[in-house]
Amino acid sequence: MTADTLCAKYVQVAVVVVGYWFVSIVTVFVNKTLFSSDKIDLDAPLFVTWYQCVTSTVICFTLKVLASSFPRNFSFPAGTPLDRTVFKKVFPLSVIFATMIVFNNLCLKYVDVAFYYIGRSLTTVFNVILSYMFLGQKTSLPAIGCCIVIISGFWLGVDQESLAGSLSVTGTMFGLLGSIALPLYSIHMKNVLPAVNQEIWLLSYYNNAYTSVLLIPLMVLNHEIPVILNYHGLFSLYFWVLMTIGGVCGFAIGFFTGLQIKVTSPLTHNISGTAKACFQTVIATEWYGEVKSALWWVSNLTVLGGSMCYTYVKQQEMKRDFVSLTPNKV
Repeated sequence: MTADTLCAKYVQVAVVVVGYWFVSIVTVFVNKTLFSSDKIDLDAPLFVTWYQCVTSTVICFTLKVLASSFPRNFSFPAGTPLDRTVFKKVFPLSVIFATMIVFNNLCLKYVDVAFYYIGRSLTTVFNVILSYMFLGQKTSLPAIGCCIVIISGFWLGVDQESLAGSLSVTGTMFGLLGSIALPLYSIHMKNVLPAVNQEIWLLSYYNNAYTSVLLIPLMVLNHEIPVILNYHGLFSLYFWVLMTIGGVCGFAIGFFTGLQIKVTSPLTHNISGTAKACFQTVIATEWYGEVKSALWWVSNLTVLGGSMCYTYVKQQEMKRDFVSLTPNKV
């Protein structure tokens, strides 16, 4: 590989990582504004989530149409969410997907952006537990040790939020439920991917389409329809622009996540996501003018350190298993 080629590769990786960070952080701040800003003042979190799913569905459908009309310029896997066979296989996963994004958004509604990462930090821990329960996968002692570090950081963060008087028990509970739903989705996604020919984008299309339908009765049960119809900013350009930005960013996260894994590796993606969360926390405290105690920052660093160590330990274990399964060359 020449120096120019290597430089181009580094530039490509840098652009993708920066794009992932930017889109992910913007999504969190836009959603926080939509869910709990005094300027928006709309108590309809399921409606906001529904609109974002509809936006992602429309984008996927548009890409599908463009791929059919201009195959040389656009590509999108063939398939339709109206296929009965596909519906039977994918819909149960879509229920978990809907649960996951609703809990994550509700967590963000009730907790500060700075605490959002801590509130959802037990995803790794629940992934270990659920992988053992559903797949029988055992976890090594070093990895379990990393999980204990993450749990200790989570409890310290909750304790510091409580002492500061800013702890939302409701938001923290939604964060825990979201932390359970994410690994549950990942585990079952492996069984559903063959039904969509291993096409992640097609699965995303189906999930958003089905979730758009699933959320309608939930909005009715949550009494959000009258709230929406009587909302003072229903015809506000600012509101709909912000809603659309949130929807486009939600779609873009999936794109940049796949792209980041493609140009780097799953390990680098996890490290990038952890570092992004740290940067996001710092931005949030500055943006909202929040003053946090030293122990509060220690809790964040503990969770970040435990998460990165867990990623490193799992990567080393995968590398060791690969080497042990690879036959020696004669």
